[in-house]
Amino acid sequence: MSTPIALDSRARSIWNAILFWILAEWAIEPQLDKGFAALGKAWHLGNDLSAANTALGELETLVIALGLTALFGYFEGRRFDSYGLPIAQAFRGRFWEGLLVGVAWAGIVALLMVALGGMRVAGLALSNPALLWTALAWFGANLLVGVGEEAWFRGYLLQTLRRGIGFWAAAIVLSLWFTAEHYFFKTGENVWDCISLFAFGMLVCFTVLRTGNLWFGVGLHVSFDFMQLFVIGTRNGAQVPVGHLLNVSFPGPAWVNGGVLGTEASVLMYPAFVAVFLYVALRFPARVTRTE
Repeated sequence: MSTPIALDSRARSIWNAILFWILAEWAIEPQLDKGFAALGKAWHLGNDLSAANTALGELETLVIALGLTALFGYFEGRRFDSYGLPIAQAFRGRFWEGLLVGVAWAGIVALLMVALGGMRVAGLALSNPALLWTALAWFGANLLVGVGEEAWFRGYLLQTLRRGIGFWAAAIVLSLWFTAEHYFFKTGENVWDCISLFAFGMLVCFTVLRTGNLWFGVGLHVSFDFMQLFVIGTRNGAQVPVGHLLNVSFPGPAWVNGGVLGTEASVLMYPAFVAVFLYVALRFPARVTRTE
């Protein structure tokens, strides 16, 4: 039977997570949106799906997530990097392993799309030196995507909410939020992409459970988006990424190539998710880990 102290601790964790979400989503983000929008306008970035626009938007996410994590960590007497993103392990082995898995994952899905007639490749769309600089720009932008979104959705919130409602309940709640953020604010969203988004959120949470922190998941997130947006040049929310490696077209059915939502909405993603889940399960056996 739970003691009053234990119940109080669980309730406090739940309320801290709710407060973090309210401040991030409803108080800070709307204010910073104005400043970052002004920067985009001053720099003449337009509304294209470009590396610069992606980087600017994700920089805002990163600032909010790390800033609030540091603030809440201060009041909880903990370091800001103790919520799943330890600095000592930043961009080390787990990150690069996740990066390689993400490359293989998106690459295999792309090859299957080609084999099933959902994607055609007609050489390269870029040449040197534009290829090198555009690749670096997109990698930097997707690095911000990976760190920013993981810190926002599965950093402080996962580590705190799990103390209140348990790990898997917390993973489900945060994966539903991750899915809802895309569903309501991204053009052309449908149920197939939502399945992929929810599965991706659960997958990254699973990597935290098995590896002890978010760095594998960050690498996975970075490379999967990099492969989609730069290497493949797949559509994303009805937009075509500006500056992508391959000269591609997507003539096949939407169930193969994802339609306006691109690779992540393809049904070919589903067996790939199962394969990556199995990889993580076999590569990192279940053990007691301290990720709080």
